[in-house]
Amino acid sequence: MLRALAVDDEQPSLEELLYLLNADPRVGSAEGASGATEALRRINRALESGPGGPDAIDVVFLDIHMPGLDGLDLARLLTGFAKPPLVVFVTAHEGFAVQAFDLKAVDYVLKPVRRERLAEAVRRAVQLAGAAPGTGAPATPSAAAPIPVHEPDPDRISVELGGVTRFVAVEDITHAEAQGDYARLHTRHGSHLVRIPLSTLEERWRARGFVRIHRSHLVALGHIGELRLGAGTVSVLVGAVELQVSRRHARELRDLLMRRTAN
Repeated sequence: MLRALAVDDEQPSLEELLYLLNADPRVGSAEGASGATEALRRINRALESGPGGPDAIDVVFLDIHMPGLDGLDLARLLTGFAKPPLVVFVTAHEGFAVQAFDLKAVDYVLKPVRRERLAEAVRRAVQLAGAAPGTGAPATPSAAAPIPVHEPDPDRISVELGGVTRFVAVEDITHAEAQGDYARLHTRHGSHLVRIPLSTLEERWRARGFVRIHRSHLVALGHIGELRLGAGTVSVLVGAVELQVSRRHARELRDLLMRRTAN
């Protein structure tokens, strides 16, 4: 079972998080810390105790905005440890997701925290920690145990904002931008960050008319308004946004647009 440490400088948020963690049967223990400095002392004690010791911690549920040392600072410090605990960020701010991924976070949960969303973060932590629920001790994951695969909805993609899951129609997405192992989806009405690599979206949406134009951009052919040729450069206009096309992808894009126009 997971041994968790929750870190938040706001006492009501910390108490709510601890309540939800302790209510999850996969969590064996959950302690709280009111700041990153206190949490760092607690984590140091856990590392000295060792993975099987009484003070061990498997995962830290970490707020970002805190006075003094903030959550991102603490996570950076943990990357320097030989065997740090897993990190799940729990925050009211969407804008730090890419930095969180760069710091190898297990998950990024937005406040207000929903029980179902936190349960998913716990599931990921259990899987990565190799903790077998109900055994009371870490276990080696079985190579034969299959990981459930859920087929994505071909017409919609789920995005989370402010603790609410919404569904965006794929046909409304004009282009997608790589941000680490995340992708930012752009529509006429705004953008959404999803924890899916751009390469995965490229494979998933190729048949729906999306094409890679750059290592950082995937574009829906139907939303391209103009193809612009300059002095050794190629770009496309998607809505009011001009995106550069790499030399590697320029010929394929021109061929696709020509075939689309001919049809």
